[in-house]
Amino acid sequence: MRLNKYLSKSGVASRRKSDELIQMATTQVNGKICLNPAYDVKDQDIVRFDGKRIFLENEIIVLMLNKPKKVISTVFDTHQRKTVMDFIPKKNRLTPIGRLDQDTTGLLLFTNDGDLQEYLTHPRNQIPKDYEAVIHGRLQHSQIKKIKKGIYIGDKEFGKAEVMKQLTEKNRSKVILRLRQGKKREIRRIFYRLKINLITLKRIGFSKIKLGSLPEGSHRILKKNEVDLLRPNKINL
Repeated sequence: MRLNKYLSKSGVASRRKSDELIQMATTQVNGKICLNPAYDVKDQDIVRFDGKRIFLENEIIVLMLNKPKKVISTVFDTHQRKTVMDFIPKKNRLTPIGRLDQDTTGLLLFTNDGDLQEYLTHPRNQIPKDYEAVIHGRLQHSQIKKIKKGIYIGDKEFGKAEVMKQLTEKNRSKVILRLRQGKKREIRRIFYRLKINLITLKRIGFSKIKLGSLPEGSHRILKKNEVDLLRPNKINL
């Protein structure tokens, strides 16, 4: 097995990202730095990444977390803040599939399959993600059209989303939006440009996986048929 695939199947990163990591002298084979992603790993070889021995994962795991507010979507935090890793089991090497900003709650997936992670996060694949936003007031028809077409959100970027539903009660509305780009803080920047006060933001769907009634701060392992829905030939929206 190629070394880059070995890292991917050990939950380190995708094969493409593993190429970069290997060439950054992060990986040892039998005690020596290996810079060749195509190195053929033998059964008897001992592979270490960042000094820690890694093993092939026999079981592909995808885990769903309902991320609480004020939690960082990183594996490590240098300021000792609470991260999403504090809410999931430590026994498997799992990494987040994408991220949610600190103030956004809801569905965050983790996996030990680097290639699946890359597929689900690469912009070219346009994986749909659904969010529930609570705003002051109500989106006007012209604003909904503008969001669907694309609105300038700064830093030479355009935010784009489809408004799936809007329910208004008194002076607040619950808006369901679908994103396919995943730019940093995209929904928050869209509402900022529209001068709309965003009260709360929660991700409720990722591809065909829905958050459902999972309590905030809780997690669960996805079933095999759910994991299959995330793979390339299963996504049909």
